[in-house]
Amino acid sequence: MSFKDNLLKKIKIDDLSKKIIATFGPPDSGRRVDTKLVRSLLAMGPYAHRIERDLDLYIQQPESQPPVILVLDNEMKIYRTSVEDVVLRKSPVVKEMVSIRNAIKILKDSDVVVSRKEVSVQTIQDLCIAQLELTFTQKDLEEIALQGTAALENNYADAVIESLMLFGELLDFKTPPQAMTIRHHWIAGAVASTGKIGPLVIFSKIDNSLKAITTQLNPLDKAQVEFLNQVAAGREAPTLEGADVFMYLKDQIAQQQL
Repeated sequence: MSFKDNLLKKIKIDDLSKKIIATFGPPDSGRRVDTKLVRSLLAMGPYAHRIERDLDLYIQQPESQPPVILVLDNEMKIYRTSVEDVVLRKSPVVKEMVSIRNAIKILKDSDVVVSRKEVSVQTIQDLCIAQLELTFTQKDLEEIALQGTAALENNYADAVIESLMLFGELLDFKTPPQAMTIRHHWIAGAVASTGKIGPLVIFSKIDNSLKAITTQLNPLDKAQVEFLNQVAAGREAPTLEGADVFMYLKDQIAQQQL
């Protein structure tokens, strides 16, 4: 796959992982993990699917010794042991429970459990991303900028946002807090340790306009938040606008590589 495709896949992996973790809820909440989302994430990783008794098992490939096995259920436990041992512990039949040794295994699995729930999801996420080739060249950045510019000129909002997302991923841009969100606008920016945000990119889904504010804004400062709203509405001048925003983002990434 191309660098762009790999980066889009990483963004999807990260997004899926966040959604899965959000479905756990607090302890004793009774909420169930969204197994459909988990399956989608696992499909992008180095896992072989296997069904044993009533268990959905995902075995990490290539297999280590002992194997690393995820049991797909609400606990999301990852085991480092054999398939047979996992089956015994998670889905024993009556004749297996008669043995005292087996009973101890069934009651206590801390000796073979590597992780569970959120930590397991993060492990899967890391493995999925580790498979991707995410090194890039100046040409890769130029292609993203050109594709974004063409999409902007042709009023293709989805493709504009895709290019902004790709650059935003490389620059570690985040969605701003609620105070700085604007309806029908895609906004993202770099978050400083002080909590200030900038540079900021603002794309209007209404009129397909693209703007950037390269200074930092404080989301707790009402005047600065109002300035952002005025820029988005076209009543204050942005630092950059149009295709220049893509060129600026490209150059910011290139400077980070120096």
